[in-house]
Order: sequence, then C-alpha cells, then structure tokens
Amino acid sequence: MDTQALEAFIAVVDEGSFSQAAASLELTQPAISKRVAALENELGGPIIDRSQRKLGLTDAGARLLPHARRILDEIHNARLALSMGNGDVRGYLSVIASHHIGLHHLPAWLRRLNRDYPEVSLGLQFMDSESAFDRMRKRSAELAFVTLNDAMDRSFQVHARWDDPMAFVVGKGHPLAQQPHPSLAHLAGFSALLPDPGTATYRAISRLFLEADLTLRPEMPTNYMETLKMMTSVGLGWSVLPLRMVDDSLTELAIPAQVSRVLGAVGLRGRLLSRPAQALVDIVEELR
Repeated sequence: MDTQALEAFIAVVDEGSFSQAAASLELTQPAISKRVAALENELGGPIIDRSQRKLGLTDAGARLLPHARRILDEIHNARLALSMGNGDVRGYLSVIASHHIGLHHLPAWLRRLNRDYPEVSLGLQFMDSESAFDRMRKRSAELAFVTLNDAMDRSFQVHARWDDPMAFVVGKGHPLAQQPHPSLAHLAGFSALLPDPGTATYRAISRLFLEADLTLRPEMPTNYMETLKMMTSVGLGWSVLPLRMVDDSLTELAIPAQVSRVLGAVGLRGRLLSRPAQALVDIVEELR
C-alpha cells in the first residue's frame, strides 16, 4: 500500500475536498485524484463518497482511515528514530497555542527555546482550545498548548500540565463591586461574560449554577480572555478570569466557590515527539 496514496487520502478527508488537499500537499488536483484512485483500485472499491455535494467516506474508507493514520504515524516515528542519533536539536517545530497561553505563557518559553536552540525554526498557530484539538487530530501541528478538559479523547497524550486558578471579577463601577458578601445568587442577577458553552471554563461555571439551582445569564460569549477582561472592566457584566490577569481595572469577588482549570501541552498518542518538541516541553516544565 503506497504511503503517498495514503497521505493523499487522509488529506482529502481532513481538508474536505480534492482541491484543498492538493494545496495542503503542494500538488496538483489531478495528482491527488490519481493517488486516491490508485488506492481505490488496490482495495477493490471506493473509499471516498463523491455522490454528495460534500465529500464523505464510504464504509471501506471509514475502516481504512484510522489504519492509514497509524501507518503514517509509524513512518514519522521511524524517521525520528533514525534522525536522533546525533543528538542535535534542530529543524522545524509546528505549535498551536490558545490565545491566553500565547499571550501569558508562551513568550517566556519561546525566548528560552530561541536562546538555547537557535537552529529550531518555529511555526505558530493561535486558536481556541477546542479548535486546536481538531487541528491536532489532523496532524496540523506537533504540540498544542491548550485548556485540558474531561471531554478530551484518548488519542491525545498530555506531556505537561499545570493548574490555572481563576477568580470571579467585576469592573470597579459594577454594583457587585460594593457587595460585602457576594454569592452565586448575587451573580445570577447580572449578565455573565464567559467563553462559549463548549469550553471547559464555561462548563465548570455552569455546573456551579446548576448545583445551586440558579440561572446563568451569559452575554456576548467569546473565547478570547483579553476581550472578556475588557468587557468586564467597563461594567458590562461579571466574569471568571485567570488570577494572573486580575489587575487594578477589576475587583475580585470573594465568592465562596472555587474555579480552576488545567492547562497543558498535548501531542498525539503513539506519535513520538521530535527533539525540538521535547526541548520545548522540558522548558515548559522548568519555567512554569
């Protein structure tokens, strides 16, 4: 089974079209079509369902996909094993980071990486954690720095993790800022400025309100913590932000409930880290 044909098949699945798969692999569309057709001929039937407007997988394609990914992962591992003999830390490293980690954690790590390993070239992508998990499944990066959550499936391996304690906050002029003993019941009377419902942070806060039989009033959801901080500071509602973001523009509320999330560096299980990736993980463990 030709590995280039498997690579073309996976690219079509991940990109959703032959043309975008061709662009991602820097090939022509006919070349991608030819490789997939050759694989289908070898397997004795179609693996891509072309009958619908949106490409899909046939039953055979769905069965092939996880095996195809594992085959390419093992080839990746074999190449890494053969290249690790000289001990040099060099080459290209592709990393995804959530916006918060990119602003508040990543600069110190990358400064150290660039100082200690100047022959490592870096590719950076910034996105919310949920999108990062999806991109990692498609092998779009080697490492992702994200918010870990209980919905993370077993295809991911956590290489580093740390707690990120959070605080309930309002702007200085918000009515809750003058409340001597604020509670979740007080919060329920005002708009909440929170990330999207699919995030680990939102689920943690929603769980607190459900357990207290209170209604949460989310307004203007965004996964960008700096935007939440700005909207909170001008009095548009209350929020829950990492403690390291709380400054003089905000008032921390002594709510008798603790919220914390877990941040971490994840890779794909069964896919070895390159020397540059492992060097970055080691720096994270040392500096965090």
